[in-house]
Amino acid sequence: MSTKIKVGIIGGAGYTGGELLRLLINHPHVEIAFVNSKSNAGNPVHQVHADLIGETQLQFSDDLSALADGSIDALFLCVGHGDARKFLTEYTVNDKIKIIDLSQDFRLSAKSSIGNRQFVYGLPELNKEKIKAAQNIANPGCFATGIQLGLLPLARAGLLSSVYTTGITGSTGAGQSLSATSHFSWRANNIQAYKTLTHQHLKEITQSLQQLQPSFSPTSAEGADALSFIPWRGDFTRGIFISSLVDCDWKMEQLQELYAAFYQDQPFTVMSQGEIFLKQVVNTNKCIIQLEKVGSKLVVHSAIDNLTKGASGQAVQNMNLIFGIDECAGLKLKANYF
Repeated sequence: MSTKIKVGIIGGAGYTGGELLRLLINHPHVEIAFVNSKSNAGNPVHQVHADLIGETQLQFSDDLSALADGSIDALFLCVGHGDARKFLTEYTVNDKIKIIDLSQDFRLSAKSSIGNRQFVYGLPELNKEKIKAAQNIANPGCFATGIQLGLLPLARAGLLSSVYTTGITGSTGAGQSLSATSHFSWRANNIQAYKTLTHQHLKEITQSLQQLQPSFSPTSAEGADALSFIPWRGDFTRGIFISSLVDCDWKMEQLQELYAAFYQDQPFTVMSQGEIFLKQVVNTNKCIIQLEKVGSKLVVHSAIDNLTKGASGQAVQNMNLIFGIDECAGLKLKANYF
């Protein structure tokens, strides 16, 4: 496109904000108008995101005048859960500005609007045509992205009943603020299950699965949870590895054909015939999926980078779709294999 997309970023000092900056300063069709951070206003961006030294001369700003005057085309909200809705309540954002929210505030259908703004759930592999026509995007959660991409083809075929899934995530998934379980001395050589069967992404996952398979119920006929999820904290910084177990009588050849057909037009979701691992996806916007089957038990493995396909990369992918440019623009990234 001849005219660059002018974007603003709210909450540019955190992990997702830093990752978004890394992607956008190298995006061929984007001009970053401002990066907002009240606590860092006036400071160079590279003082907070040291990996960007020599890459940009941007400074953090507390000037939000562009929101009301409409001098930007898109606004990214890289703020904490609950803070996006609060921000849009406190500030007037010109109706012409498209919003991509990386929090969980607008992901569920019942909470997907504020004022005259309606948010579309931004999983391209599920809602690509809706995203292209959208003004506002609710970017999916990281665990939700990895789990859904592993299960959506099965939902399309009506094959889901009970799902047992577990996944492990890197420390960046917990955000930049220190807590007892995010210190290096706690994380190193350590893992832990957390939010067992109660993770906040369960509702958005169920919502998406029901979009393709309306009969998929949050609870089974026996009253048990139809989707059981145990997340783990891992002793690494980036990446999510998911394993989902379902009962399935289909032969492996049928399943491979099902997945290949579902993802044939999705550039970032890739099927693997061999064993998959995190280093294939870290630093990329890919999701890699592997199927394994023993008898009637099917295990779907899926791997993503929680900061790219699980957050900022998917946000850029959604921006590309909204503005009608190459879906892969700015996202042709190689994995950090070594």
